[in-house]
Order: sequence, then structure tokens, then C-alpha cells
Amino acid sequence: MQPLFDKGPQRGSKMDTTQSTALVATSTPKSETGRARIQPGWPVPLVSNVVANCELGCILNLHHISNTAWNVSWNRKRFHGLVMRIREPRTTALMFGSGRMVIVGANSESDSRLAGRKFARIIQKMGYQVSFDNFKIQNIVASCDVGFPIRLEGIAAKYHHFAILERELFPGLVYHLINPKVTILMFSGGKIVLTGAKTRDQMYEAFSLIYPICMEFRKY
Repeated sequence: MQPLFDKGPQRGSKMDTTQSTALVATSTPKSETGRARIQPGWPVPLVSNVVANCELGCILNLHHISNTAWNVSWNRKRFHGLVMRIREPRTTALMFGSGRMVIVGANSESDSRLAGRKFARIIQKMGYQVSFDNFKIQNIVASCDVGFPIRLEGIAAKYHHFAILERELFPGLVYHLINPKVTILMFSGGKIVLTGAKTRDQMYEAFSLIYPICMEFRKY
């Protein structure tokens, strides 16, 4: 069993959570397996949300927790899970009576794990025999602006087996990649949102596959 907490910043230090706003790559980003092929000069998608889950290893009394902690909300008529929030890193946890916990809102995988340990420590201080097991990233959401408008109708016509464009239902084009299994939302103004990746490498690889298509259907 791993300890609940790694050593964090020393007292008096300030954690820097500011992300770079630069969108142009100067070199190929490092990835977990080296499969991503982001070329120099290409825009780089920035992670905006990481969704992960883990097991706390004990049964949780949600009524007790909601009456004890100050940073929670629980309305079992609307949602059977308890919602807990922390400010650093700014994240939200969904806790269930079975001991399962879902962490959302982190800007990186490391922040997501750190937040999970902090949530677990809060529950531990309430007297529960907590463990921190089976932490797993379920979804990485990233976005970027390619810097030019895109002809979505052209992509939908040529790649109709993978692309869905129904403007009466959704203003963007939905493109489903098979390998990696990532869904890409593309908008005519040039914004792209990638969701469904479980690693940064998958996210980078998906973008390296979709960006040439965006260039092909660039609107001048």
C-alpha cells in the first residue's frame, strides 16, 4: 500500500499552477512512448481537464461526511454521490458509499493524483480506514486553436465514415478516431477539443493525425 501523501511544497512556498499560453511548438513534445509526432511550428493542445478514479478501500457514510466536512455538498435526491472540492489543486471529487472516488478538474496527471491523496487524507482524518488504491486516469481533455478557419463540410464529405456534422444539433464536427480511440470536436473558427485519451501520448498522437486534415481543408 502506498502512503497517502508524498511530500508537498514546504511551508511558505507557493505552488505554481500557471500554464504556458504559448500555442506554437518549438520541438517535438516528449510522450510516454514516443509515438506522438507534433512537428515544430504546429500548435500544441493544452490539457484542460483530467478525469481519474480510485478506490478508498472502505465503506463511506456520506451522511456523516456531509455533516462533518465544510467543503462538501450532497443532495441524494438529485445525485447519489457526495461532491467535495479543494482549492489546491483546484479539483472536485465525487465520492460514493462503496468507497469509489472520481477526481475531475485537474490540469495535469500529477495534480490529479495529488488531489486524490488530499481527498483521501481528508476522509482519513474523519476516522475512516482509508487506502489509496487503483488510481487510474480515465480521460484527458485538451484543446487548442489551429489559427485558421476550417471547412467542416469538406471534412465531413471526405471522411464520412469517421466524421459527423449535424449543425442543427451541434455547431461543430465530431470526428472519431479508432487508434488511438479519441474523439475530436472541430469548429469552423479553428478551435479543436480532444477528449477520450487516457494518456498524453494518445492525445498528442490524435492531434498529429487530425492536424494535417485541418490543413487540407483550411479555409482561405
